[in-house]
Amino acid sequence: MDDDVFRALADPSRRALLDSLNRGNGQTLRQLCAGLDMARQSVSKHLAVLEAAGLVTTEKRGREKHHFLNAEPINAIADRWISRYHRGRVQALADLKTALEAPMSSTEFTYTTFIRTTPEKLWQALTDNAFTSRYWGATFDTDWRAGSAMVWHEAGATIADDEQRVLEAEPYRRLAYTWHTFTPEFAAAHGLDPEKVAATAKEQRSRVTFELEQRGELVRLTVVHDGFEPGSQVLQDVSGGWPELIASLKTLLETGEPLPAGA
Repeated sequence: MDDDVFRALADPSRRALLDSLNRGNGQTLRQLCAGLDMARQSVSKHLAVLEAAGLVTTEKRGREKHHFLNAEPINAIADRWISRYHRGRVQALADLKTALEAPMSSTEFTYTTFIRTTPEKLWQALTDNAFTSRYWGATFDTDWRAGSAMVWHEAGATIADDEQRVLEAEPYRRLAYTWHTFTPEFAAAHGLDPEKVAATAKEQRSRVTFELEQRGELVRLTVVHDGFEPGSQVLQDVSGGWPELIASLKTLLETGEPLPAGA
């Protein structure tokens, strides 16, 4: 059966038909032809191959046949060829690719992913230095209460500033804090141009918010980093960093290991 699925998926026209059904399930032959630049006879032949592979099912309604996407054979292939350990990494990398290709707002960064974990474990991963040091390389001195100060430790640099504060802390649901100060020590620790870091330090301080929502066996994590002015260099920098960071957090919780450096 795997051979039939692989053969069916090998043709770009058949993949286009599956994409069309994924966007709008239950289409008739006429509807599928209208949405794709293919002759009716070609669409019929491709649908027959997809149906034989179990990727499409049909249902007769009156005089018309409706076509439905069936993803089960693809999931079965994933179960066979991608181990439970690696599946989290594959999904994390797919999330990372999607985030990096998404258009960027001029004043905020937003990223949403789903993690197979519990709100309690995810909260621990966001606040416990034993976790943050593994996927982030950063640790924090704070009691994680709203209004409390935060001292950042990252790449051997200690970043202390009274304006680094926990803004919101609702365990297992919502966490927000101000972003760290761009100090000369931070620049030196990361090998950054001191003048460029000094320029970013002049920008208004931003904030990051984590929202956790239970969705069955998954937790929906939304990261919002905002408080930027249009044209912010800091926004541009964090927009490139957050997707990889959260992808590494996700795979750590799902597999026990963060993404390898440079993944």
